[in-house]
Amino acid sequence: MEHWNSTLGSGFILMGILKDSGSPELLCTTISVLYMLALTSNGLLLLVITMDVRLHVPMYLLLGQLSLMDLLFTSVVTPKALVDFFHSENTISFGGCALQMFLALTLGGAEDLLLAFMAYDRYVAICHPLTYMVLMRPRVCWLMVTISWILASLNALGHTLYTMHFPFCMSRKISHLLCEIPPLLKLACADTSRYELMVYVMGVTFLMPPLIAILASYTLILFTVLHMPSNEGRQKALLTCSSHLAVVGMFYGAAMFMYILPRSLHSPQQDNITSVFYTIVTPALNPLIYSLRNKEVMGALRRILGKYVLWTHSTI
Repeated sequence: MEHWNSTLGSGFILMGILKDSGSPELLCTTISVLYMLALTSNGLLLLVITMDVRLHVPMYLLLGQLSLMDLLFTSVVTPKALVDFFHSENTISFGGCALQMFLALTLGGAEDLLLAFMAYDRYVAICHPLTYMVLMRPRVCWLMVTISWILASLNALGHTLYTMHFPFCMSRKISHLLCEIPPLLKLACADTSRYELMVYVMGVTFLMPPLIAILASYTLILFTVLHMPSNEGRQKALLTCSSHLAVVGMFYGAAMFMYILPRSLHSPQQDNITSVFYTIVTPALNPLIYSLRNKEVMGALRRILGKYVLWTHSTI
């Protein structure tokens, strides 16, 4: 097949998920609602954690970073998908595709690592409460955050540069919601088998250790919780752990399907549905499950709203 020259301003066509669905208007509305929910809940949580000094503790520092990652992650993908649907214009430039891939891989990878650090934070808080402020002192927390961002961005940069260096054929249609490695490799006019193996190895290396760490942390937490004398405390901890694991399972399950499952077992429809889970659904659910049901967060929110109401009345 003939190659097309990306240096002459050519781009790709993102086929997306909306136009190919049975009821695109309903799906578009659902995605819009989830995006607005993600923006509102994550933005509100970031505001509360930043403004309330009582929440300047390790757990909420990590939660704030998770909200920031979710807010950016869903904004890299969702607005363009919605605008393309409304304007019937679904092209993306070569540079725009590379940038979207880099940002999505960075934010997804950073969240992958951060979720493991958050599970460790909960393990220390519940299983070793007397040494919590020593093991999770601010310097350690910021080191965890820095490691998440740096490792994820380096991994994303390597994958983006290598994926985009392939020659692409005349077909520019990407049967996917966003620019990601697996659907782009289907357009390559070169042998990508070695690189696909590398993507698989890197996927296993990047996803499995954090997932194992999360499962180990919550297993130890459950053993500790089951020995609690209080039935109410035990039930509350079990409910919290189960909801956390549900979100973790959704995020990691979708990411593992996308980057570890062999390409022969993928279909465009399955890939699109999977990408919706970790780019749109989990960013909307994370703050609701991790934070906004928390009494401390809701108390801080009421205090901030109370201050705002008093300030508004004093200026009238």
